[in-house]
Amino acid sequence: MMLVFRQLFDPTSSTYTYLLGCSVSGEAVLIDPVFEQVRRDAALIGELGLRLLWTLDTHVHADHVTGAWLLKQKLGSRIALSAASGAAGADRLLADGDRVDFGRRSLEVRATPGHTDGCLTYVLDDESMAFTGDCLMIRGSGRTDFQQGDPRSLYRSVRSRIFSLPETCLLYPAHDYRGLTATSVAEEKRFNPRLGGEIGESDYVGYMKNLDLPHPKKIDEAVPANLRCGQPGNEQAGHETAAPPDPSWAPLRFTFGGVWEVEPHWLEENLGKVRVLDVREPGEFAGPLGHIRGATLLPLGELAARAKELPADRPIVAVCRAGSRSAHATAILQKAGFADVANLPGGMLRWRAEGRGVEGGAA
Repeated sequence: MMLVFRQLFDPTSSTYTYLLGCSVSGEAVLIDPVFEQVRRDAALIGELGLRLLWTLDTHVHADHVTGAWLLKQKLGSRIALSAASGAAGADRLLADGDRVDFGRRSLEVRATPGHTDGCLTYVLDDESMAFTGDCLMIRGSGRTDFQQGDPRSLYRSVRSRIFSLPETCLLYPAHDYRGLTATSVAEEKRFNPRLGGEIGESDYVGYMKNLDLPHPKKIDEAVPANLRCGQPGNEQAGHETAAPPDPSWAPLRFTFGGVWEVEPHWLEENLGKVRVLDVREPGEFAGPLGHIRGATLLPLGELAARAKELPADRPIVAVCRAGSRSAHATAILQKAGFADVANLPGGMLRWRAEGRGVEGGAA
């Protein structure tokens, strides 16, 4: 059965988010979403034609706020995490042995406490992949010095619940701080310096009790918010983890590539409300495709140096021949301080193909 799988990364918290979908039904789950990356994740889900059924957190995180609540608001997905997490606001509280279905695929829930009481590992139905949260890392393990941490529990979780999977099973952690992306049961059993080989429980306990690590920077904000499944509260007021507002000047779509787009039909009906910025070369502006009525010509190669010449009185819609140069133009404009910018996807080729009005150009 075809599995849709994407591994996503938040560089601020070094968090991995995992999208799994059933290609037959289009149903999907998202493991460990990050609040600030919800726009990105929603865009990818839309572009892949998937419907998000569940967000699944592996545990109550201390280093970032989950995107579960915000995704529920945006996409109508439901929230699931461990019954032992102590969190409020979930649609389903999971226990060891539960199964989360998405289309013709499913994940088995395995309780793997030790980093926190509510840590879960999600195992794909054919045991080819497992998502270990902060229990087992690549050549490492989660911390055990706060949030109900218990090194003995974590050791037993890894050795009995994760190392018992097939040796070929690929393991995907919630974080990695060195850019490593995946490992396997066989590798970790052999090479994990904390938990592999002949290392005993007392060896591991002694190792973990002497790590002497600083507390996560966002723990005072993240843990209370995650105990509400990511719903903003008083401690988040005015903070960057307040829900980011979508632009309201037009019905925009955010792409997985990070670009806001506006549809041609809206632009044609609202030309007086925006500034159309044509970033093609002068010969193209006057060439066979013509240009949109009232458009300002400023070639892409000159935009960074001359952006300050543009008035900031109206939102800007960038356009080029096919939509590529203009997408880059929106990034240049945002860097120059313009907040309300969007790309015209398909550019003048699509505009002409749809029979929309132009000035100049071939008949």
